[in-house]
Amino acid sequence: MAPQQIDLFAAPSPAGLTASDMFLSKAEECALIAMVDAADLTPFRFQQWTGKRLTASFGWHYDFEQGSFTPTEPMPEMLLPIRARAAAFAGLEPEALIQALLIRYDPGAGIGWHRDRPTFEHVVGLSLGAPATMRFRLRDGAREGRATYRREAQALAPRSIYHLSGEARWDWEHSIAPIAETRWSVTFRSLSARGRIDARNRPA
Repeated sequence: MAPQQIDLFAAPSPAGLTASDMFLSKAEECALIAMVDAADLTPFRFQQWTGKRLTASFGWHYDFEQGSFTPTEPMPEMLLPIRARAAAFAGLEPEALIQALLIRYDPGAGIGWHRDRPTFEHVVGLSLGAPATMRFRLRDGAREGRATYRREAQALAPRSIYHLSGEARWDWEHSIAPIAETRWSVTFRSLSARGRIDARNRPA
């Protein structure tokens, strides 16, 4: 039976966000966690800063230290059926999701406020292990010299899926609040028009 899409927001929610619980079975979740843990994970690096989360990329890799975008190892075979289902959830062809990013968040790890790099278009994420919260903020002005924001929050249950497109992808920033338990994720991304140009024009 197809997972039921449910709106976990107390309205309104960012346009372009969809989410569903119980997208994966417990067995699939366990297999994906084992795959993430067995991957060649490295600490996330942004310029001179090193994050607590550990990552590995398949398909394409974006290097935040060098600002480079290059092909890397193909996605593992076990990811391909999951990618096909994630693509169907997002209304995309499987081949459109050209990158898979594996992340392990050890206790205390999270993600600060950001938008995904403009190289990418659609963002489709699977949440594994401990539940977490994805926070959203949209700048709506300033008060006493400080920016003010409209804020929303999306619960990420274990085995759930979310899709960011449109305003939720391009206008809103998002972050993951740190938690005290280990959490894993698999995020698929498609190329934007800019990303397709970058991929064609990258140095040989």
